[in-house]
Amino acid sequence: MTDKVRVRFAPSPTGRLHLGGARTAIYNWAFARANGGTFVLRIDDTDPERSTQENTDQILRSLTWLGLDWDEGPGAGGDRGPYFQTQRADHYRAALRRLAETGHAYPCFCTPEELEAAREQARARGDSFLGYQRTCRDLDPDVARARIEAGEPHVWRLRVPDDHEPVVVHDIVHGDAVFDVHELDDMVLMRSDGTPTYNFATVVDDGEMGITHIIRGDDHLSNTPRQILVFEALGFPVPAFAHLSMILGPDGKKLSKRHGATSVEEYRDRGYLPEAMVNYLALLGWSLDGQTTIVPPEQICRTFSLERISKNPSVFDEKKLEWMNGEYLNAMSDERFSREVLVPQLAAAGLVGRDAYTPERAAWFDLLSSVLKPRTTHTGDVVEKARFLFEGATVTFDEKSVEKNLAKPGTRALVAAARAALEALGEGDWVAERIDGALEPLPERLGASKRKLFQAVRVAECGNQVSPPLGESMQLLGRENSLARLTAAEEIAGE
Repeated sequence: MTDKVRVRFAPSPTGRLHLGGARTAIYNWAFARANGGTFVLRIDDTDPERSTQENTDQILRSLTWLGLDWDEGPGAGGDRGPYFQTQRADHYRAALRRLAETGHAYPCFCTPEELEAAREQARARGDSFLGYQRTCRDLDPDVARARIEAGEPHVWRLRVPDDHEPVVVHDIVHGDAVFDVHELDDMVLMRSDGTPTYNFATVVDDGEMGITHIIRGDDHLSNTPRQILVFEALGFPVPAFAHLSMILGPDGKKLSKRHGATSVEEYRDRGYLPEAMVNYLALLGWSLDGQTTIVPPEQICRTFSLERISKNPSVFDEKKLEWMNGEYLNAMSDERFSREVLVPQLAAAGLVGRDAYTPERAAWFDLLSSVLKPRTTHTGDVVEKARFLFEGATVTFDEKSVEKNLAKPGTRALVAAARAALEALGEGDWVAERIDGALEPLPERLGASKRKLFQAVRVAECGNQVSPPLGESMQLLGRENSLARLTAAEEIAGE
């Protein structure tokens, strides 16, 4: 592959960037990076009723959050712009003039009523082709020009060559698809209001931007033969195509809102890491070797190839995404987890300041990170898991945990014994290893089960029977707060 690869992601800002669109962007980006090519971002905003600046902004935010840096496009510049279709009207008009001058486009004056009547007549005749009946195709050019100058409403259509061989779409994913040219309509290129149709505008843009490979969803496959005809009529090289099979929900139907969250920002807000999202979405249709599941974005950029894209639909499994997110979180260093996950999440919850990670407090946060990482699947999980550490000398108790572990008869003596054993530890010895060591011999000495004693102490310290490791939790709480909580727990423990 040469360094001339140019690909584009061209979202329409009619809604949020969903997972299918994100996967398409990832494949284009990765293919460009793997081949030393150029990744172009273009905003196809020609639907004025549904395209909004808000949607454009969230698309850009989502792509930036995923780490998909583009070489040309909004914010990046480039010499093939503008990169918004609404700013390219003069390009479409110039391209239409070329087609008209070369006889590849002609004006059509048929009204919607006339078009419908022609379809009904074709249906009545039993015609297999019910598209445009080419009523205006052979109008005298002078007559057509006079009608245009008189202000008669008209569209411009592509003149599909009668003698054209079948159109073959050489699809890298699905193989060759052959389309009979006689089944292809003389499609509208320019509407009566002067706006281009999608199949015209996208070809003009792709041709002028030098796009070499078009990687997109297979819902566009039916558009491709028509677009190839426009590429040819304008004299542009026909790009290579790779159409991606759709992403399905667990029920085997196309992924949609009924399956839950579908937009990239929803997953960001639910605590997923961008690296995990890119990794997981990349594997929905592509594989490194058929076995490896953890493929970081930088590795995807080195190894991605269109030949390893599957032609079969993929099934989105959020449980697997959760697992993968947990793997990425656990692989972080303690410091990175503290800086990028723990402190920002705790700050958002109002438990610490945003600048809490200071040299003096770094060791404390890093210890907390080390115990939370293996127990975290979403970034937001850390808040509830760590909240007990920020309640001072008292803790909020979970009633069921108290009833099951603290209120049982004989528990008060266990808590008192634990407090006495721990009081023997000085401030300098208040570390997890010494704390666990002080508690370890108590069950045998008191004739109690280890589980009963440790769960009672756990609830006394953490408020819940499910918490991070007890020794580390008490080290993080500190000696004063830990002993105060044990004293308070004795008051409610069962005699």
